[in-house]
Amino acid sequence: MFSELAGIAAAQLGLYPVLPGPELRAAARQAIGVLDLAAAGVRVERTWTDGDLYGEELSWSVGFGPRTRAYLLKPRDADGPLPGVVALHCHAGMKYAGKEKIADGPEGPSPEVRRLRDDIYGGRAFANALARRGFVVLAHDVFVWGSRRFPLETAEGPPGEALRGDAPDAPLSQADAPLSRTGASLSQADAPLSRTGASLSQADRYDLAARAHEHVVAKHCAVLGTSFAGVVAGEDLAAAAYLRSRPDVGAVGCAGLSGGGLRAALLGAFDPDVRAVVVAAMASSYRDMLGGHVERHTWMLWPPGLPRLGDYPDLMAARAPEPLMVQYAMRDELFPEAGMRRAHALIAERYRDAPGAYEAVFADVPHSFDVPMQERAFDWLAAHLARP
Repeated sequence: MFSELAGIAAAQLGLYPVLPGPELRAAARQAIGVLDLAAAGVRVERTWTDGDLYGEELSWSVGFGPRTRAYLLKPRDADGPLPGVVALHCHAGMKYAGKEKIADGPEGPSPEVRRLRDDIYGGRAFANALARRGFVVLAHDVFVWGSRRFPLETAEGPPGEALRGDAPDAPLSQADAPLSRTGASLSQADAPLSRTGASLSQADRYDLAARAHEHVVAKHCAVLGTSFAGVVAGEDLAAAAYLRSRPDVGAVGCAGLSGGGLRAALLGAFDPDVRAVVVAAMASSYRDMLGGHVERHTWMLWPPGLPRLGDYPDLMAARAPEPLMVQYAMRDELFPEAGMRRAHALIAERYRDAPGAYEAVFADVPHSFDVPMQERAFDWLAAHLARP
């Protein structure tokens, strides 16, 4: 009914121009509203060993909200600086957990995390596997996930502190939480039932509530002159800067799947000191996602103003000639094949004068970062982070 809008917008606004990489990076950073944040007051909360691995649980403040919690993992007998990787957790509709989706602490994974890993990570914590390959790996929670999540029952407070729904006098958990099939609010004492009839866990209850309110987060960010992507990117930039500051870390790269792949793309675009970037199952042109795919993705993928500067793959490749690996899951139900093919063409064009710096992997898999994909990424990171 409104399909003509796409053509009118393209004609009047000049969508998807081809800007030079440095110009695109600067303009996109401003349009997205990337915040300038720092990991302040870093504390080591505890340490542990797991066979051949050494781990630290860290915390820091970015200046607002709860302290960020992070896992740092490295070989137990590491001698001298090692290459570092910022491992970026996915979205996956799971906000109760953040870093735990991809990294094991001393307690091991929860049942919910184990279920997710079996589905999209080949059943393993890829951050731990990467650390065992000789890297210092940092996996941190980010805005609205894990230690940075909002409480399910959000108290009233000054603007910017309370995440509220459209009803001005009702907390999120009561006014706007989705209902179970019995009509009970997710914040009430009686947990709703799953489709099997079993009570949902606290984590699953939280994720159901949070899923319905990402738009509220995005609206608050927009009112503050930033965006959901801009806040997340600011926190990721702070984490990468902290990792580089450590004396046990050399060159730094980043890697992530899905929403973590989007975070990797943004970090690679906005941080010139990130040497190598791996984006797994998170690449498509914007223009090919119209008509069936837009609604399936996080608000992070749609920062305001970006289409007037370039397509999403243009921003991914704006770091050229610095190394970039993109892994395309060719049976990915979240992206059209035409969009992935166009993304590859756009990226390859920006890398045409940097042979070997862009590696495209076309995997015959659904939306995932399985073990073969991980191992290929680990080999590639080792090669690019080891160079002088």
